[in-house]
Amino acid sequence: MQFIDLHRQYEKIERQVNSRIASVLDHKGFIEGPEVTEFEEKLKEYTGVQYVLTCASGTDALTIPLMAYNVKKEDAIFVPSFSFFASAESISLAGATPVFVDSDEKTFNIDSVDLEEKIKVVLEEGKLNPKGIVAVDLFGLSANYYKIKAIAEKYNLFLLEDAAQGFGGRIGEKKACSFGDVSGTSFFPAKPLGCYGDGGAIFTNSKSMYEKMKSIHVHGQGKDKYENNTIGLNSRLDTIQAAILIEKLNIFDEELKKRNIVAQKYTDMLNSILEIPQIPQNYFSSWAQYTVKAKSKEERNRIVLKMKEHGIPVMIYYPVPIHKSKAFRMIQSWNMDKTEHLSEVVFSLPMHPYLEDEEIEKICLALKDSIR
Repeated sequence: MQFIDLHRQYEKIERQVNSRIASVLDHKGFIEGPEVTEFEEKLKEYTGVQYVLTCASGTDALTIPLMAYNVKKEDAIFVPSFSFFASAESISLAGATPVFVDSDEKTFNIDSVDLEEKIKVVLEEGKLNPKGIVAVDLFGLSANYYKIKAIAEKYNLFLLEDAAQGFGGRIGEKKACSFGDVSGTSFFPAKPLGCYGDGGAIFTNSKSMYEKMKSIHVHGQGKDKYENNTIGLNSRLDTIQAAILIEKLNIFDEELKKRNIVAQKYTDMLNSILEIPQIPQNYFSSWAQYTVKAKSKEERNRIVLKMKEHGIPVMIYYPVPIHKSKAFRMIQSWNMDKTEHLSEVVFSLPMHPYLEDEEIEKICLALKDSIR
């Protein structure tokens, strides 16, 4: 059994993907070929955002906007610690200082109450200048942007949406990648919309931000590649990956429906034995992961071991909160109790659109057996 089964998806779109790749091999526009522009146009249409810029990875999709904001070491960027390392790494790569925020134990996303408390602490200390917020759409669920945006406006902070796992999610009819002043997503193969390598995209309604980021993503270039106006990156989406993503986007909404059906089946079968994910009213998750909570770290360890004995892969996102990592051991952090608890008890079950009923039942029965 695969944790994320890309084989079944490929079988569904094999002819279309191979035809797209063959077309790129034929015209040989491997860098910034026509499929890149086509894909960016499709992303605009899908998200309703005016400007889309593809790039080389989800990490770059966060780093480039932060560079465009010209952040400095004395600038505080508030970010949840319960996330993948890149959410904070991008802040340091751009030259700013991350300030870690606790997470909500029900949704796993950034805690808006703690966010405002951390902003107040930084203001009171006076060592850093609050500059922006990186809010993460964890496991496919959009963060509470209505509260977060109000806080951002109150303290005059920019809002960067980290939708690396959230693409396809929405609140009401408003889709992920449209909530931030700038938003970034990842097309890493394990993501809900993934390519066959690395890739990312950046979204904004600001023309000036788009122009800055467009320059940064290719060595800070100006009117041509030999006019370099600022320090930038080499961060372009390969044409072959864009071609693959076009075909994957064509079936994406169908796959999202299937992901939600799988999630509902998990919920129905596990509701009485584990603490299951909570989706707030009017939210739609893209279910990058189906993440549950054990009662303790010891119980989780027993479950993980037992599931492996049953031949069922489970993953732990994330066993080490970012603020506990060696890379950030010198960064001061305050009151991260909920994040530290989550890192000890959460684990994720196989999740993809092509899980069959008998596989879901096998997973749930094995879980029940593991908890006894």
